[in-house]
Amino acid sequence: MVLCPARPPRGTRTSNGATGATRSSAFMFPYFIMLIFCGIPLFFMELSFGQFASQGCLGVWRISPMFKGVGYGMMVVSTYIGIYYNVVICIAFYYFFSSMTHVLPWAYCNNPWNTPDCAGVLDASNLTNGSRPATLPSNLSHLLNHSLQRTSPSEEYWRLYVLKLSDDIGNFGEVRLPLLGCLGVSWVVVFLCLIRGVKSSGKVVYFTATFPYVVLTILFVRGVTLDGAFTGIMYYLTPQWDKILEAKVWGDAASQIFYSLGCAWGGLITMASYNKFHNNCYRDSIIISITNCATSVYAGFVIFSILGFMANHLGVDVSRVADHGPGLAFVAYPEALTLLPISPLWSLLFFFMLILLGLGTQFCLLETLVTAIVDEVGNEWILQKKTYVTLGVAVAGFLLGVPLTSQAGIYWLLLMDNYAASFSLVIISCIMCVSIMYIYGHRNYFQDIQMMLGFPPPLFFQICWRFVSPAIIFFILIFTVIQYRPITYNHYQYPGWAVAIGFLMALSSVICIPLYALFQLCRTDGDTLLQRLKNATKPSRDWGPALLEHQTGRYAPTIPPSPEDGLEVQPLHPDKAQLPMVGSNGSRLQDSRI
Repeated sequence: MVLCPARPPRGTRTSNGATGATRSSAFMFPYFIMLIFCGIPLFFMELSFGQFASQGCLGVWRISPMFKGVGYGMMVVSTYIGIYYNVVICIAFYYFFSSMTHVLPWAYCNNPWNTPDCAGVLDASNLTNGSRPATLPSNLSHLLNHSLQRTSPSEEYWRLYVLKLSDDIGNFGEVRLPLLGCLGVSWVVVFLCLIRGVKSSGKVVYFTATFPYVVLTILFVRGVTLDGAFTGIMYYLTPQWDKILEAKVWGDAASQIFYSLGCAWGGLITMASYNKFHNNCYRDSIIISITNCATSVYAGFVIFSILGFMANHLGVDVSRVADHGPGLAFVAYPEALTLLPISPLWSLLFFFMLILLGLGTQFCLLETLVTAIVDEVGNEWILQKKTYVTLGVAVAGFLLGVPLTSQAGIYWLLLMDNYAASFSLVIISCIMCVSIMYIYGHRNYFQDIQMMLGFPPPLFFQICWRFVSPAIIFFILIFTVIQYRPITYNHYQYPGWAVAIGFLMALSSVICIPLYALFQLCRTDGDTLLQRLKNATKPSRDWGPALLEHQTGRYAPTIPPSPEDGLEVQPLHPDKAQLPMVGSNGSRLQDSRI
């Protein structure tokens, strides 16, 4: 299912475009099930978690210091995603700049980089030896059904010109300077938008969160008025029930939910920490999750209406023109845009939308890392020099992203996308859920939410947090491991050493949890191992609401502090005290994973 065209969609990643497209219709049902029983409940949990403590993904683990490794795991995942996600944005920038022309460079096969196998949908002479495609649909279909006899100009532009793709993941070749320049532009834009923290990014997000809806609507109106659009939309909506029983489909749906909503990244906790203490995050979680899901479905209509038109133009089935992974955003859809009148205009709008969607995500990722670092150090100097921390993280992200702009960069990008941010997300989220519900105690957490919101979490969420969500995540993880298949990119099989690196990246975030637990266990006081375990898992003394005025009930100070004592607890970030309503209407949170 096409959920977010700004990134390689999970659940459509297969070895061939046809299979990836047919899976999209089978993806809808598991996606909604995972949204209801995992996505929304865990989204609400992370919002309430960060808002109650007014801390980032590390500081919140005062609730149970032994599980602070979960926060470090979230930071590792956010680091991986932040590195390769900005590379996706830089490619969108490259296509955006390339669209500023009268004729799109991937429309025809008369360019220096094209091969004799190139056959463009607009170049009738290349397809049918001078005949119009409409008059010989059977010949055209025959050519399209044999990928070795036909490569589209958009595919050759992507593979031979933009990427100059090497033949192996170990063959880095040269750094593509145009992509490197666009990567620099991407990081500069992200840094400038975050130069004043949430004060500046909160204003920028009003545009990046709303304008994509304008572009989607323009593309939707244009798409549904084209011949063949209805066929593409029906293909998108028709379920493939024979694939519902595949564990891979459910695993992909779970990964997409976590990826789409931002669960287990640490971003939700971080952004919620800037909310007012009594902000109704329950309402926000429902609105944002449903809006996010609706936007994903809406984007699917936009994509498949255009693909249906392209299939109708070529006289083939929709499954033959749909693609998967980066091929959807940078090959199939750009090729479909060449069939539209004034195609450069539609291309500019499409890639501008991808850039805005990607920047909204990148803001959240960078702010998560910066907030965690500042919260962890916590001294006066780093509080005043937060801009330099942001700059340092941005420069490090740029340097680590340089290898991904090489000729083998797309191989590494997909390796990171498949392993660094896939099943590790569900493991981290499952452990977070178990530690809060069973270590800290579900009754304690329900009382915290009631103190913060004025009402306990609804019964549905209580049941999901305690039983349903962890059970679903656990079984999906088990069946995904059982049905595991090594990663491929088109017809390229990743070597064993590359797959091993992928698993190491995935484990690098999960391993933080047991390592830090052992570290905390060793440094905790106690005469016996059991006593150390109890002391390491119980909340620290400074766990609770950040502001003294909210510390009521069991968090009320036993001895009321006087102003002379200087004991009033303040948020670690000045922004959190000065921006009480940031994100309270969901504007920034919604954009973080739109």
